[in-house]
Amino acid sequence: MKQYEAVEIALENLGGIGTLGQLNVEVFKIKDCEWKTKTPFASIRRIVQQDTNIYKIKPGLYALKSYQKSLEKLGIIVETEENKDSEEVKQFNHSYYQGLLLTIGNFRNLKTFVPNQDQNKLYGKQKLGDLRTLQVLPNFSYNNFVHRSSTIDVIWFNERNMPDSFFEVEHSTDIQNSLLKFNDLRDFYVRMVIVADERRKQEYLSKINYSSFEILNKEKRVHFLSYSQLEEEYNQELKKQEFEFVL
Repeated sequence: MKQYEAVEIALENLGGIGTLGQLNVEVFKIKDCEWKTKTPFASIRRIVQQDTNIYKIKPGLYALKSYQKSLEKLGIIVETEENKDSEEVKQFNHSYYQGLLLTIGNFRNLKTFVPNQDQNKLYGKQKLGDLRTLQVLPNFSYNNFVHRSSTIDVIWFNERNMPDSFFEVEHSTDIQNSLLKFNDLRDFYVRMVIVADERRKQEYLSKINYSSFEILNKEKRVHFLSYSQLEEEYNQELKKQEFEFVL
């Protein structure tokens, strides 16, 4: 069996759609294909980019063209200039970037959490609730603080169940609401990150300069991470999976 055929079968086994991370696992379950290379993951990346039977939905997310219509019915849609402002695309983008954040956190051996109201949203065909490693938000502080954090889009926790990073994905909603949430939680030693399209960075910079967020701004407690930067972080984590040893 040729390598591109193994990748197509792996996608088929994943329900017609899969992330590079999923493919890097699934493809090696196919015993009829040999990968006589020291960089098989790089070969998989090349195949999904060149195989005419496969199309890219998002960076790191690929599907078989034969599944495209059925995936679109699930709201898994390739973003275009014409549909980028549609509610379906907005919802898909939001859950996709939540999924990337969960995956990166899992790769880094951190515990990961998404709000319960988002647990049935899809990252590819996988529910976010199945991707998170924590099904219950840890009781890391007083009830009012835990409750305030319960709607943060993605949280990474360390081995002591203390928050390591708070992420708010701001695709179309008001960035100020996330900053208010971060401001209420600023006494915790935790990274706070706004994840959004690069085009919203000026809006973020404008609002972080409000007097209400003086401490957040002065102490540089909040960071802006663009979608493209997040996608690159994901790609770097995938590459690390190829190494036997990482510094």
